[in-house]
Amino acid sequence: MWSRNLLFIALCLAALTGLTASLMDFQKPVEPRSFSPQRYQEDAYRTVIDQVNAEWHAHWSELGLEPAGRADDLAIVRRLSLSLAGTVPSFEEIRRLEEVPVAERLEWHLSGLLEDQRYADYLAERLARAYVGTENGPFLAYRRRRFLIWLAERLRLNTPYDEIVRPLICDDGLWTDSPAVNFVTVTLDQNNDNQPDPIRLAGRTTRAFLGLRIDCLQCHDNNLEGKNILGTEEAPREGLQTDFHRLAAFYGETQSSLFGVRDNNKEAYTTTFLGEIEETVVPPIPPFQPELLPDGGTRRQQLAHWVTHPENRPFARAIVNRIWALMLGRPLVEPVDDMPLFGQFPPGLETLAADFVAHGFDLQRLIRIIAATDVFQRDSRAEFAVTQQHEDAWAVFPLTRLRPEQMAGGIIQSASLKTIDADSHIFARLGRFGSQNDFIKRYGDTGEDEFDERAGTIAQRLLMMNGTLVKDRTKHDLVNNAATRIAQLSPTSEKAVETAYLATLTRRPSATELQHFAQRLEQAKGDGRVDCLEDLYWVLLNSTEFSWNH
Repeated sequence: MWSRNLLFIALCLAALTGLTASLMDFQKPVEPRSFSPQRYQEDAYRTVIDQVNAEWHAHWSELGLEPAGRADDLAIVRRLSLSLAGTVPSFEEIRRLEEVPVAERLEWHLSGLLEDQRYADYLAERLARAYVGTENGPFLAYRRRRFLIWLAERLRLNTPYDEIVRPLICDDGLWTDSPAVNFVTVTLDQNNDNQPDPIRLAGRTTRAFLGLRIDCLQCHDNNLEGKNILGTEEAPREGLQTDFHRLAAFYGETQSSLFGVRDNNKEAYTTTFLGEIEETVVPPIPPFQPELLPDGGTRRQQLAHWVTHPENRPFARAIVNRIWALMLGRPLVEPVDDMPLFGQFPPGLETLAADFVAHGFDLQRLIRIIAATDVFQRDSRAEFAVTQQHEDAWAVFPLTRLRPEQMAGGIIQSASLKTIDADSHIFARLGRFGSQNDFIKRYGDTGEDEFDERAGTIAQRLLMMNGTLVKDRTKHDLVNNAATRIAQLSPTSEKAVETAYLATLTRRPSATELQHFAQRLEQAKGDGRVDCLEDLYWVLLNSTEFSWNH
């Protein structure tokens, strides 16, 4: 009897020791496969980074602005995790990162993120909003989830961006076997025998892939308010109604049936132009640089080649502007899908676009370069008074509210000291998926216009203060919630407070914060200590600091 009790006690002590070790001591980090300590010193990277930095410093000097200093490493790590994985870095990731030499931490963390399935899944969702929107689409003939899986796999493999876009425009087949055709089938029009809508496809093509809004020309001429002047830089002209419909004509042969998406060259694209009575057969002609159009192939194949052509600079500019917006919270040119065809662009944009084309439309390289720029690494605070001009000129890191996905991901990850990723237990991943979807629905999805600035709402604050997700992730639970584990297993009150701050805000507490909360913990006894730490967690998750991308 006694031997069994002693064995039970020994097992409990071993388990407690293991829990304590897992809280305060993690294994030596495994080096990311793509980690290269000297990457940012290589000429191929250093030259373009220095050029972008020089353009921004010249811009700040011209405006008479002093830029903010560099943010600390943990702030930059938080930005990267939020923008590329949709969550804050875990306490485990922070502890591992601090074992890496300071000069190598950016490259280490970013390499790990780009190899993480969370990156591929999150970026796929962000890009899919531009490609197919956020709605469920036509029943049966549209599979958004299947599309996301396909897109995430291409991103995980770092497929060149032009090779991702071309199938979206010109692939054939069923929406299940050929997931790229969901770009087409999402536009199926029930009022037109469930056939693809060339008007919607043309508008989506220019907005998503070229960063241009020429769909404003659908109804009449000269409706671009001078912003998207067409033609050439040497001979600019106003946009015409024919420009839009000639682009839509590339989708005029596209049909959908039980056998999937196909092209029927017997179909002609027709429309009735403003002021006319009869329909006109419209030939497929690009709205600019028609010389880039190939001679052979179907209309959609020709369009796909033209859109992704290395000399079609708007294609590169558009994705650079969108990736910049994802990483820094807002685009260089606003709105993100309404850029000028030519003219004066913000510093760095043309340099980044040229480098993107020169290196084979490499998305991961683009992300690495943006992450290494002075603009991305600026602090959001400064020793001087920050004005609107500083923010408009990117002389400080722009503060923007986290998206609902980032809020949910941050709350769920903060409640776990271990990283919740593709290697986590299936129950942890399923729990995250279910909780996150419910939270996003209640918090309010930002939809396709996700870079539009929005103020916080009372409903969002109430959800954070009283909602199920925050409540469940802070309540007493030794197995699932970090707050309980920290309270019971931290060697000191100071270490408990520090761990809570790192897990939620990705920073250490100030001396004042540390003294205040550590003193509160010291005064608490028994279960009161757990209650006190849970209260601290609730306060940190509901702080303004948690919900912004500083």
